[in-house]
Amino acid sequence: MKLEKVTDSAKAAEKRWYDDACGTALAMELVGERWSLLIVRELMFGPRRFGELRAGLPGISANVLTQRLEGMELAGIVERQKLPPPASVQVYGLTVWGYQSEVAIQELGRWAVRSPAHDPTLPLSAASIMMSFRTMYARDRAAGLDATIGFRFGAETFLAELSPDGIPIRRADPSEADLILSTTPMMLAATVYGGLPVADAEAAGAMTVQGDRALLERFLTLFPLPPKNSLPTE
Repeated sequence: MKLEKVTDSAKAAEKRWYDDACGTALAMELVGERWSLLIVRELMFGPRRFGELRAGLPGISANVLTQRLEGMELAGIVERQKLPPPASVQVYGLTVWGYQSEVAIQELGRWAVRSPAHDPTLPLSAASIMMSFRTMYARDRAAGLDATIGFRFGAETFLAELSPDGIPIRRADPSEADLILSTTPMMLAATVYGGLPVADAEAAGAMTVQGDRALLERFLTLFPLPPKNSLPTE
């Protein structure tokens, strides 16, 4: 069985789409297939079960998700793990090398949102909005800031630490955070990036705010979007 897996890994490593020695070409071979990079994004905040991955990527089929996970496992990007008791279930997580792709994903995201074709009203997963915060965080606007913000998206919870050094975010119980926002990823994006007043979201029953409201007002200013790239005119 081990020999068989090694053989499969060797075959996967031999696969070439571009016959190009450039590292960018190899990156496309590793995570360039449809859904692959988004699977990495969903795993960036910790291991997930197969069903949780599908929930975060509602457009992917079980068959395609299985294929992508197998391919990235052979490539050394993803690994299977088993949660300790009482859960004792199989999950998929990023390897140390897999986590190192975050810098590239962030830079690609910063570049892409400058496109006039970027549509912030499209669906977002919880991991997606959290990744956007880590990508767009303006450290120069966080001078003197030392606070924690918790996010509740139904059963999914996250805890973010705000400081001039960055915004580390992890899956965690946010109960002790200075500020807790209970909402949906789409509604949170609408208030942070779309300018929707928090009061309107609260009035619609789409957001609940607990804690430091002054911190919330400052939080909303920490994620400026870059200017859009101008399209050529005829």
